[in-house]
Amino acid sequence: MILVTGGTGLVGAHLLLQLLKTEDSVKAIHRPSSDLDKVKKVFSYYVDNADELYAKIKWVVADITDIPALENAFIGVTHVYHCAALISFDPNDYFRLRRTNATGTANIVNFCLANSVEKLAYVSSIATIGKNENSPIVTEETDWNEADVNVYAITKYAAEMEVWRGTQEGLDAVIVNPGVILGPGYWNSGSGQFFSKTADGLKYYPPNGSGFIGVGDVVDMCIRLMKSDLKNQRYIAVAKNATFKEVLGKIATALGKPEPNKALKIWQLNILYRLDWLAHLLTRRGRKLSKMQVHGLKSQDIYENTKITTAIDFTYTDLDEVIKTTSSLFLQEQL
Repeated sequence: MILVTGGTGLVGAHLLLQLLKTEDSVKAIHRPSSDLDKVKKVFSYYVDNADELYAKIKWVVADITDIPALENAFIGVTHVYHCAALISFDPNDYFRLRRTNATGTANIVNFCLANSVEKLAYVSSIATIGKNENSPIVTEETDWNEADVNVYAITKYAAEMEVWRGTQEGLDAVIVNPGVILGPGYWNSGSGQFFSKTADGLKYYPPNGSGFIGVGDVVDMCIRLMKSDLKNQRYIAVAKNATFKEVLGKIATALGKPEPNKALKIWQLNILYRLDWLAHLLTRRGRKLSKMQVHGLKSQDIYENTKITTAIDFTYTDLDEVIKTTSSLFLQEQL
């Protein structure tokens, strides 16, 4: 039996769909507040028998920080895809991030060990890839430095350490480190806002860029690594290193909107994060921009992405095609 955590998120929903095409049933955990309809929506993008496949999912109400609930979720489980995470760059969310990302992953690892799970695939992030002082090019082996990184990266790195701890105790595991994941269905959160905000007439674009990948590639990579003999390795998942201007411009073109044409400067962002901090003090609302986020935009790392292509003869989907397909689905929902 396969268990998927984070099954109601972008990666998790697409992963469930692909698994259910070949598996009779898959177990997935969700919190009571999760929107399961979004999973059905994702299924409907790709198959005509979405309801039939969705009905195969054995949902278990659980949180990765809820140990009694996880005991029930792990009954009969042999393989685990751990996609669940809390995403926030607000420094005030550090302890929530630590509890979900680090402690939650420790719980998953412990239950894998206690239940003799055959293999764990963990979806991490390029946020945990180190920075090279002498070159913008970074690899899976680049040394990690916790200085000047955001709270999300710190807690995801701590989560990876829990996975490595599990491998030392006998658990077979692989880690996938995706860049910015593009895909349909979650238009009001994460990278989905690239499409919704561009559709609303986005004028500004951030400086520099990042590594980008389609959600289908992330899912395919996880499944193929799980089925392979590879273990105790991490793999950067980046189809293309690109600037935000380039990616947002292509999204705008695909949506039939003007391209963003005003560059945000670092000095402007430095002012904005201070104003955001002041607004937080006065209103107690969550932070939208932090000092560490601005620091991360000062330069663009180039992610070396060939380790996975040689390990499992993997070919990335062209990012332009990902953008066109995702944009088309976004436009269909607006009709």
